[in-house]
Amino acid sequence: MSRFKLYIEYIGTRYSGWQMQKNSRSIQGKLYEAAKKVFDGEKLEIYGSGRTDAGVHALCQIAHLDVKTMLAPEVIRMKLNDELPGDINIIEVEKTNKDFHARHDAVSRSYIYQISRRRTAFGKQFVWWIKDKLDFEKMKKASKLFVGMHDFASFSDDDPEEKSTKVLIENVEIKEEGDLILIRITGSHFLWKMVRRIIGVLVEVGKGKLTENDIKKYLSENSNEPSRFTAPPSGLFLENVFYEHGKVSKELSALINIKSFKGKK
Repeated sequence: MSRFKLYIEYIGTRYSGWQMQKNSRSIQGKLYEAAKKVFDGEKLEIYGSGRTDAGVHALCQIAHLDVKTMLAPEVIRMKLNDELPGDINIIEVEKTNKDFHARHDAVSRSYIYQISRRRTAFGKQFVWWIKDKLDFEKMKKASKLFVGMHDFASFSDDDPEEKSTKVLIENVEIKEEGDLILIRITGSHFLWKMVRRIIGVLVEVGKGKLTENDIKKYLSENSNEPSRFTAPPSGLFLENVFYEHGKVSKELSALINIKSFKGKK
């Protein structure tokens, strides 16, 4: 049995999320179906670095594949891609040691969220269009309150797979590009719906409906209020999963054609 590390990108619009579930279409499920065809009945296992919610996209999800095969990594990549639908793509396959675990060995993860301040015909499935005027500077200032170790119980639903609701947020970056507002959040891990609720709360700050004091309250005591502001999954992308070696920082930039967002509103 050999272990391979998979680098995967996908559009999450048509899927119930990463994790395989009964009677629903998932990214992990599609990969498993493709691998069963490629390896023709061989016993195999596929584990991801973590879940993504229904409708959420990935620029680089990491998974590991256990299977008995003599195929080279590049051949595995091509054969899997031949069996996968067009909205899931294996970027790279590399052989790794048997001790590597896509989830347990990850030290941090980053997500990017795209907010559009105008209606778009082409990027609808990749942004959250907000009609209200947003105060970018207020959002940027408030975003720094999330940095550090905090209890994010107010920003997640109950999840039996999570033993603790404390999460270390390493950095929050926010910038403007044309009519887009881009937000990158990097942290040790993320709870169910946590990123989308952070985004939703920041948007309410931008609208002038919430203040920095509200955020401090949500982080210091358990509240159901952030659930009302959960951002849609369309604008959210799992950007990267970082391991002990090979962590890189990149400039925060738009994921869709920025030229189309520089015209008239």
